[in-house]
Amino acid sequence: MNFMLVQNFLIPDHIGHRHSVRRGDTPRICMYVRRAIKDSFGKRRSKEWDSEGLSFLPSTRFSSYARVGGRRSSNSSYFRFMASNRRTSWWTDFVNAALRTKSPSLGRQVTHAKPSPSASEGEGFLSRRLGVFDLILLGIGASIGAGIFVVTGTIANDAGPGVTVSFMLAGLACVANALCYAELASRFPALVGGAYLYAYSAFNELVAFLVFCQLMLDYHIGAASISRSLAGYLVNLLELIPALTGKIPVWFGPGGKTFVGDIFSINVLAPIILIILTAILCQGVRESAAVNAVMTVTKVLIVLVVIILGAFEVDTSNWVPFAPNGVHAIVTGATVAFFSYVGFDAVANSAEESSRPKRDLPIGILVSLVACATLYVAVCLVITGMVPYQDLAGDAPLAQAFTESGLPFITALISVGAVAGLTTTLLVGLYVQSRLYLGLGRDGLVPSLFSRIHATHHTPVLAQIWCGLVAGILATFFDVSHLSHILSVGTLSGYSVVCGCVIMLRVSEGENLHGESGKTTFTRSQEAATYIVAIVLCGLAVGLFFRFSLHYAFIIVGLLISIATAVPMYIRQVYKDSPGFMCPAVPTIPLLGLYLNMFLFAQLHWEGWVRFVVFGLLSVAFYALYGQHNAKHEVTEDNGYSYSAINNQEPGPDEGW
Repeated sequence: MNFMLVQNFLIPDHIGHRHSVRRGDTPRICMYVRRAIKDSFGKRRSKEWDSEGLSFLPSTRFSSYARVGGRRSSNSSYFRFMASNRRTSWWTDFVNAALRTKSPSLGRQVTHAKPSPSASEGEGFLSRRLGVFDLILLGIGASIGAGIFVVTGTIANDAGPGVTVSFMLAGLACVANALCYAELASRFPALVGGAYLYAYSAFNELVAFLVFCQLMLDYHIGAASISRSLAGYLVNLLELIPALTGKIPVWFGPGGKTFVGDIFSINVLAPIILIILTAILCQGVRESAAVNAVMTVTKVLIVLVVIILGAFEVDTSNWVPFAPNGVHAIVTGATVAFFSYVGFDAVANSAEESSRPKRDLPIGILVSLVACATLYVAVCLVITGMVPYQDLAGDAPLAQAFTESGLPFITALISVGAVAGLTTTLLVGLYVQSRLYLGLGRDGLVPSLFSRIHATHHTPVLAQIWCGLVAGILATFFDVSHLSHILSVGTLSGYSVVCGCVIMLRVSEGENLHGESGKTTFTRSQEAATYIVAIVLCGLAVGLFFRFSLHYAFIIVGLLISIATAVPMYIRQVYKDSPGFMCPAVPTIPLLGLYLNMFLFAQLHWEGWVRFVVFGLLSVAFYALYGQHNAKHEVTEDNGYSYSAINNQEPGPDEGW
């Protein structure tokens, strides 16, 4: 289209805000006009008119006449045409927007452009300063926290010494997720976003946005809850000082002072902690990594001291019976222990700040998982051997075990380890939140102010402040600990989508699949997505059979149906190799991870299911009203949308993949 003929044309309201057309808008107008003609007059007529050419006569507001394929029409006819199209195309526009995807090659292309040294705030870049050791500590810091100091005792109270097997099973279940995360982190080594980015490339824009929303709700509530727990541990440490014993007011931190029938609970120390950690994160990734490294090394050393000292106090008779409540209690304990391994997404979201992301991200993910599993299993063996499992009930099982074994002086050391563990968990959680907001701000699905990077500190300061502010408000005025049973929904959703992404990105399109009439029925990707949904439903069904203790025949039948559903994934699909690290045994391992995640999803509290559905609907509404209209994309002449690489990255030493 000749730009001179359209430079003064104004876009009607259904396309967006009224504004004069600029040179870069010309292809966008072409797309909207072609879409309008196609929707109103059919695909064949659209092609005929498109072959004659599309042009508009210039005017200062709206043309007195619009020329479409050489035909003249008045303004009134034009607006009647557009009003009719507006009513019939809303759903079409929503579906087209929801099905947009990102090119999988963006993660490898984006590091080749170096930012200008004179970049101002908002045009800065994340700096690549994290080495492989930093990434390993990041994963350990995100995982080792309340799990090792609290959850071990909670599970042991039901599973007995079999809590060791519970953590081993949970670790094995997480191996599949870790391998899938490692492959995708290697495939997309240059962009933040984690599970959101992977879903955007493998599935579509709407699925990616829903993954972000579910994960973010977990992170926001989790950060508020952890900050309150951390405040309680700090108060306990302060009260070891004789001058402060019993003199710290309840509203300062121990439990919070309640108002209005326990609806509000004031806690002053929790937001102070969040302000300090947010300020550290805003200073730069190097400073944040240093704090995380110190805290993580401290808590790991304390855990090792606990294991070594406790090993000398083990009485093997406490391990008999090993599974007092049967296998069911051990498996149920594994579903709880699963959520103690949550460091994958933290490492994956550090892609833009890793020095050698393609090599280091898979190493950081897998090594941190092995380290966490080893520490969990060792601690479980020690504490269940030191005292009878019935004595491990309560919020401080480690301290209780050492107190009953005549080693009370270790209690203070354990409290220091708990403070360090919760601090790193909170620090890494806030870090991941800001990087997720950064990715969505760049894509336009949330306001673009979240994508601004400070030119000096190279951090998304506004996104980081927002994350700290939300958690601070929740932690100051509400006791969110009672919401813990609706958490982990986002974690399981994200893990499941990541497993599905590996399969979808590995599927080789090849030839389309044809029906009996010879017409194309499915592409290979569409068929793979269909079977993935079927596996999800089978995993949920078997999980529900187990949860409600139905006859074992139901579980066996469900497993057989699941295997039959997975068979076409082997005989009807061809899988291509992935660049960089490859998850072995595709599609077996991704399908196994997906199945186990859905099995665990079925064990969640019913309120978690309600939260998943209600918050999902609210997320779709936000996307329909804001996200689909503000997503940043380029118009192509072929079939709609493609996304540009974001050229604001600092190149790492492993450029040239």
